[in-house]
Amino acid sequence: MQPEDSKSPGFPIASPNFRAPTHRPTPAASIPVDVRPSQSMILSPVPQPQRVSVVSPPYHFQVPSKRIRSPDDLRHFHDSDSGRNFIGFIVALSESTRGRKISDPCYASDTVNSIVSILDTLIQWIDDIPPARMASRYGNLSYRTWHARMVENSDSLMLRFLPEDLHSATVELVPYFTDSFGNSTRIDYGTGHETQFAAWLYCLAKLGIIKEEDYPAVVVRVFVKYLELMRKLQLVYCLEPAGSHGVWGLDDYHFLSFVFGSSQLIDHKYLKPKSIHSEDILDSFSNDYLYFSCISFIKKVKKGPFSEHSPLLDDISGVPTWNKVNSGLLKMYKVEVLEKVPIMQHFLFGWLIKWN
Repeated sequence: MQPEDSKSPGFPIASPNFRAPTHRPTPAASIPVDVRPSQSMILSPVPQPQRVSVVSPPYHFQVPSKRIRSPDDLRHFHDSDSGRNFIGFIVALSESTRGRKISDPCYASDTVNSIVSILDTLIQWIDDIPPARMASRYGNLSYRTWHARMVENSDSLMLRFLPEDLHSATVELVPYFTDSFGNSTRIDYGTGHETQFAAWLYCLAKLGIIKEEDYPAVVVRVFVKYLELMRKLQLVYCLEPAGSHGVWGLDDYHFLSFVFGSSQLIDHKYLKPKSIHSEDILDSFSNDYLYFSCISFIKKVKKGPFSEHSPLLDDISGVPTWNKVNSGLLKMYKVEVLEKVPIMQHFLFGWLIKWN
C-alpha cells in the first residue's frame, strides 16, 4: 500500500478491481470538451481546507452570471482565489463531520434553523403540487409548477434569515439558490445543481451569516435536509439525471453526500467501506451516516446486482479505510465535477464569488 501523500492516487489504485470510467456525457456541440486522462485524478493533490474570508462594507452585490466557456476558463477559475477558496470551503465542511453521526446533538444557530425551515417549506410544496398523470418515465410537468413557486418566493425565503443590512444581497444569493434544485426547462437535476447549492452556502459564509462553528450543522442538518428534498423531487416528479455518466458515474444525481458521508465514518472502529454490502448494516445505520443512506437509496431505486448498476461504488468498497475513500472522493469531485466544462459552464460569478 502506498503512503498517503500529494501524489497518492486516492481510492482508484487502492481497489484492485478499479476500472477507469470510459464514458463521458455528450456535451452541447458548441462547448469544447476538456478531455483529460484518469491519470489527472491520480496525480492531483488532495484538496485542503481553507477559511472563508468574510466580506465587509461597502457591499457591491450584483446579479451573478456565467463566465466559464472553455477549458482555459476553467483553469482560470481553479487558479483564482475564488476557486481555491470554494473547494477549500467544501473540504472544511467535510472535515467538520468526522466522527459525527446525524443523530448526535449538534449546535444549530438561528440561521441554520431558518434554512432547514425553508427546505421544509419546499418539501411541503411538493405535497401541495401532486404529479401530473403522464405516460413518460421522466420529466413530470408538475415539477415546473413547483419550481415556479420556488422562484417566485425566493426573495422572501432569503429574507427569513438575512439581517436588515444584508437585504440587498438577495440580488446575488437568489440565482444560486434557485439553480440548486434542478432545471425547470429540462426537468433534470445533477451534480452541477448540487454544486450551486454548495456555492449558495459558500456565499452565506462569505457574508458571515454561516460561521465555522456552524459547519457541522450545515452538513448534518442543512445538507441532510437538502438531500431529503432532492430525493423527494426526484421520486415524485421523476427528474432526469443531468449529464449522467450512466453506470460509470458515482451516482445519477449526487456527489457531495458521498464526500461528507465518508468523512463521518473516518476512524470508525467497526464500519468499513465493505460494510455497504451488508443489508443489516445499511438498515441499522442509514439514518446516522450519509454514505450508507446514499447506498441504501440507490439499492431501493435501482434494480439488478449492485456491482452492475453501481460498479464504481462497488469498487470503492474494496478500499481499506474511510480516510482513503474520502481523500479519493475529494480529488474525484474536483476533477470530475469542478473541472468539467459541461457542468461548470452553468456556474455563477458575482461580487461574492469573483471571476477576476
